[in-house]
Amino acid sequence: MNFFQGLASALTPAGLIWTLLIITAATFLHELAHYALARWQGVKVNSFSIGMGPVLARQMWRGTEWRLSLLPIGGYVEIDGMAPDIEGESVRAPTRGFAALKPLGKIAVLLAGPLMNLLVAFLLITATLNANGESTPINTRISISQVLPNSRAQALGLQAGDTITAIDGQPLPETYPEAGQQKPGWQRLASVLAVSGNHTLTVERAGQTLTVPFNWTAKIGGVQQKLGVAYGPGVRTTPLNLPQAASKAGQTLVSAVPQVLGAFKNLFVRFFTLNLKTDEGVVGPVGTVQVVSQAARLGGWTLVGIAAAINLSLGFFNLLPIPGLDGGRILLVLVGVLRGRPLTFAQEQAVTAAGFGLVMLLTAFVLVRDLVRFF
Repeated sequence: MNFFQGLASALTPAGLIWTLLIITAATFLHELAHYALARWQGVKVNSFSIGMGPVLARQMWRGTEWRLSLLPIGGYVEIDGMAPDIEGESVRAPTRGFAALKPLGKIAVLLAGPLMNLLVAFLLITATLNANGESTPINTRISISQVLPNSRAQALGLQAGDTITAIDGQPLPETYPEAGQQKPGWQRLASVLAVSGNHTLTVERAGQTLTVPFNWTAKIGGVQQKLGVAYGPGVRTTPLNLPQAASKAGQTLVSAVPQVLGAFKNLFVRFFTLNLKTDEGVVGPVGTVQVVSQAARLGGWTLVGIAAAINLSLGFFNLLPIPGLDGGRILLVLVGVLRGRPLTFAQEQAVTAAGFGLVMLLTAFVLVRDLVRFF
């Protein structure tokens, strides 16, 4: 499979459409929060665009020009007093609107966007948990989620939804030792398939227990053979009422903080060392569309979960203290408070431009890293 075939198989039209819808909705709510906090403090908002690029339609309402733009990749708000005043060939620091707000007022406007995305993530996670319950992995079970066509697994009669409870007549343990470490029992299948021989799988399907014997050759011509299944630990589902779901969603957001920070740390390390090796922590535009494409095939609550994850990532990313992002702008406001006077307009513009350049380089790096996977 060449590069373009691999890319086309991973990215589906439905996945692309859902990605654009989710990201546009997340960005719209992010910018709407900036808009609301600015207007609440009496600051004029000159324009609010859904989409980017050339404007297709515009309408004045409540002192703001509402725009529909050509490219469905997010949106933006133009808050009065954030951009420089340009008269003829002169550029001056703004003295009204946002620029005239006290530090807490500025921070409120800047913080509103990321907090809105985190709130949306919280609500989506709460709704998902309330509708589907809390899933707890069971290491003593192997759940088969997919059987590849024309694979050995299909020939053996395995089906998506099957649960493997024992291998070679031995029930799966909670953990087992391998290479000096304890592994969860559901990973035993991979360990068994690394060795040639006769094997037997005990499978539960629709309340029935089936025995699936097979002869296995681990390698052919030095190439490791694949059974052709996607699998993971079994799952136990516990129903949750709305308060319980909200509590669990809050715990999920709190526990995500160190994970997200660790993922961004790894991204920056790989960026500055030009390491194009991919990791599961951060994906770029292509990786996002690929994940959404997979979720679109499953539909329903899987897409809701992806929307929650995208809002979570957008919220945390914008809180990073990088000039050009909301977190970076908040940092500049705090620096001004500590100095006893704000940064000069020229200083702020220079720092923001450098931060924006870094964000663009990061975006390009992640995009290249995404594409490298398909070569």
